[in-house]
Amino acid sequence: MQKTKLIKNKKGMKLETRNTLIGLSFIAPNFIGFFIFILIPVVFSFLLSFAEWDGFNEIKFVGIKNFIRLTKDRVFMASLSQTFTYVIFTVIFTLIAALGLAVLLNQKLKGTNFFRSAVFFPHVASIVAVGVVWNAMFQPQYGPLNEFLRWLGMQNLPGWTASTKWAIPAVIIVSVWKDMGYFMLVYLAALQNVPNSLYEASTIDGASKWQQFWRITLPMITPAHFFVFMMLTINSFKIFSLILVMTEGGPGTSTTMLSYYIYNQSFVAWDFGKASAASMILFVIIATITIIQFRVEKKFNDFM
Repeated sequence: MQKTKLIKNKKGMKLETRNTLIGLSFIAPNFIGFFIFILIPVVFSFLLSFAEWDGFNEIKFVGIKNFIRLTKDRVFMASLSQTFTYVIFTVIFTLIAALGLAVLLNQKLKGTNFFRSAVFFPHVASIVAVGVVWNAMFQPQYGPLNEFLRWLGMQNLPGWTASTKWAIPAVIIVSVWKDMGYFMLVYLAALQNVPNSLYEASTIDGASKWQQFWRITLPMITPAHFFVFMMLTINSFKIFSLILVMTEGGPGTSTTMLSYYIYNQSFVAWDFGKASAASMILFVIIATITIIQFRVEKKFNDFM
């Protein structure tokens, strides 16, 4: 009897081990990819931030010299300011546009599915195609956008991507247009989970549509707000492709964001130490904002 029990236990252990190995085999590719393409480069970048290296000669340890050099670099300080400007306005306008579209397209209207698809399409469109088309639309002399403004009677037309004053607003417009469709779907999913009984009860109590929006809709989709805000903030800090296609950091350095500055220092100036130091600063900024966001969300959930 005891022998049979031991055999069963051994078989049970073998089965458990087999199931564990099967589970690990499914997640192993992801962990291997993360280890090779993310973890190792991040650790190496951290070490390089305290060294000088041009990719060819010997790596030389220099302590915090790279960080001191960044504080004296006019282009870096400008890119830091421009990145925060871009992030703030992009996050606010995208969040408002996505929420507004979600509320509008959550109604039972004819052709709603078509408009949902049309709004979402820019998110999956090629970033190169988006940049080229919008550059043509922003063309100062004969672009359709300025032609329309001229038709409205506007005299001092914006230079858009050819102007140091209007280049960042132009990039913000394109970013909002491209991303609002994706986050609209996030809000749409949240809105469809709000119980209709709440709206029916508030209607009986005499609440207006505006009051229902502020007192029911917004509080009920709070988790969606946190998710959209976090993802928008992280993605905005990492903007690179759109800048590369539309402005290449110009005119001058007026649209040079932190990610584009890091790229220039790495693959144009071949100063990997300085680029790594800038990337560590970008990492700390994103990590700090993310931690604050999670803590605010936790406190809000505990309060609710």
